[in-house]
Amino acid sequence: MATRVDLFAGVLPFVRTAEQRSFGRAAVSLGITTAAVSKAVRKLEEDLGVKLLDRSSRSVSLTPEGSVFLDRCRQAVLGVQGARDAVQGARREPQGELAVTMPFILAPFVVPHLVLLGTQHPRMSFRLHMSDRVARLGDESYDVAIRMGPLPDSSLVSRLLRKTRWVTVASPTYLTRRPPPKSIAELARHNCLCFVGPNGKPRDWTFVESARTVTVAVGGNLLIDHGVSLLGAAEAGMGLGQVLDFMVGDQLRAGTLVEVLASAAAEGPTIHAVATANRARSAGVRAFISFLIDAFAR
Repeated sequence: MATRVDLFAGVLPFVRTAEQRSFGRAAVSLGITTAAVSKAVRKLEEDLGVKLLDRSSRSVSLTPEGSVFLDRCRQAVLGVQGARDAVQGARREPQGELAVTMPFILAPFVVPHLVLLGTQHPRMSFRLHMSDRVARLGDESYDVAIRMGPLPDSSLVSRLLRKTRWVTVASPTYLTRRPPPKSIAELARHNCLCFVGPNGKPRDWTFVESARTVTVAVGGNLLIDHGVSLLGAAEAGMGLGQVLDFMVGDQLRAGTLVEVLASAAAEGPTIHAVATANRARSAGVRAFISFLIDAFAR
């Protein structure tokens, strides 16, 4: 009698490893050991008779066969997840793991408040992925994505969390050495701290001038790809910085930073929570989005 093969054996460990590009991160998300994930994927490869992943000491990548298999497996995993969500959505109490992806810049303004949601719903747990890459929720195992900027037309359910504004700031110490700029043109006489985006290029600053939104290339002695650290440099008196308003509320209230060129401040990107229609109906996703609305209203 032929041995029966469990069609789903090793599939979820493979999908998580392929998405995370790491056995270790996949193990954390599944709550098992790295060795168990590696063993499950290797057994799956043996059952299929093909190599799905190329492994090195530093990274994991898909083989051509693995890429084809991943596309098919994602649909199966999402189908099962959708069925679970449909059943669990009928329950009033949110529970189980919630997978969320968000840009790095938003993490400090979401993660510290999760304790409140965890206290309200102790049967929930959270798997957070910080990335500036836009995840394809229809193809990847995330329940919710927090996105900045315009949303393309899609079948995703979205909820506006916050409108933002670009704020140009400096410390009182810096402004005692150099008078605050009174016009956009005067920025050329200031040390401007520049944020480097995911594309590796410094971000131009954004203002409103004569009822038009304009961008200005600025320069200074600091290029940095971490917004929180840029703020730290500004607070230390290194120069001017331009960030989004929600990043500096505490500093402006405490007086460690001062806004300049406020009359020329421009609108920033909107912040939305998005989910697929199936997952948006689950109790966990509804609770998380309600939590986000409160968090971004602070």
